[in-house]
Amino acid sequence: MIQLIDNLPAGTLGFSCGSQISGDDMQHVVIPQVEAALLEHDRIKALVVLQPDFEGLSLEAAWDDTNLGLRHWDGFERLAVVTDLGWVRQASRAIALLLPYPVQQFNLSDLEGARRWLSEALGTVHLERQGEVITISLIGLLDPEVYERIDDDLANLFSQVDHPRVLLDLRQFDGWLALGALRQHLALIRDYRHRAQKLAVVSNGPLMQLAPRLIKNFSQADTQTFSSSDLLAAQDWICSD
Repeated sequence: MIQLIDNLPAGTLGFSCGSQISGDDMQHVVIPQVEAALLEHDRIKALVVLQPDFEGLSLEAAWDDTNLGLRHWDGFERLAVVTDLGWVRQASRAIALLLPYPVQQFNLSDLEGARRWLSEALGTVHLERQGEVITISLIGLLDPEVYERIDDDLANLFSQVDHPRVLLDLRQFDGWLALGALRQHLALIRDYRHRAQKLAVVSNGPLMQLAPRLIKNFSQADTQTFSSSDLLAAQDWICSD
């Protein structure tokens, strides 16, 4: 049995699931809601609450769920799973590794936390240009939407400079929310890796191990890595001839 959850922001669907989910539940509740939402939004968010009596999906429902996921592989932006069932939590952790969008788990007592997570902006990218220097600051946990929002602005910045110098600031970067965000990041590197004349990467902690990989993708640029405490040194170096 599936019931719709009301009072969610535009572009967010909510389903409360109990007992066993049937093929009829998928055909008459879930699929029409998802298809209709994707006609209005490029990507949607989903809140799935699995009640204590949830028993799983019937064979027909599992088939419909798989087909729906394959048809709209990139149609979801974020998924919050709310449940106290241990076996569901284990299964969703395993499935989350394969999905191109972030999946976060919450206990039933933290339903409001799940709602909040779906509505808040988790990460951002700040862009700034001063002369030939373009500073790209990655902040927080990044999802695919972040890269789509900055694509035009980044292209505009690079079009204004013949030989840009790039300062990549990773001091507040916490990683990627899902494979989709990582894929967008790699696409960004691919598009701009030959444009930079010089590249300075400022990072801290474990990200110092990530920096050489980022630099490798900017192979034609004169590159240098700096720790988070050496931001001023990085700025001096990127501006020097």
